[in-house]
Amino acid sequence: MRRAVCPGSFDPVTNGHVDVIARAAALYDELVVAVLVNPGKAGLFDVAERMALLREAVVDLPNVTVDSFEGLLVHYCRDRGIPVIVKGLRAVGDFEYELQMAQMNRELAGVETLFVPTAPQVGHLSSSLVKQIARFGGDVSSLVPKAVNDRLVAQSRERQQP
Repeated sequence: MRRAVCPGSFDPVTNGHVDVIARAAALYDELVVAVLVNPGKAGLFDVAERMALLREAVVDLPNVTVDSFEGLLVHYCRDRGIPVIVKGLRAVGDFEYELQMAQMNRELAGVETLFVPTAPQVGHLSSSLVKQIARFGGDVSSLVPKAVNDRLVAQSRERQQP
């Protein structure tokens, strides 16, 4: 069985993430989308919310599961017998950083990395930009899955209430 993991913070998941996940899911028998737990960083959504939003976003991909991890990704891979990490690339800057990570992951644990360039229509998306636009009341409905947009709109309403 060909297995891979697609890791990230997914805070929040965007249509760019979903594009990479769907394309990677077509290449592997099982794709685990793994949400990084970073205790030192407060996200917009907690890990449980991010996982729930991801599950809803990939509901039509039967070979995709959602999990979380803390610590080194290569330890997660080793403990679960996952030999490949899938990473989406938006631009050259992403490649430079991700190449170093890929080389280190191979050195540490023999885990390979597959780079998937994002589709042009979603290559500009990032969770940080989506959060910033939403925080200032901008419409992100075309940038994120419906469940994420609904949750961002609800958060905006909560902030506006005295």
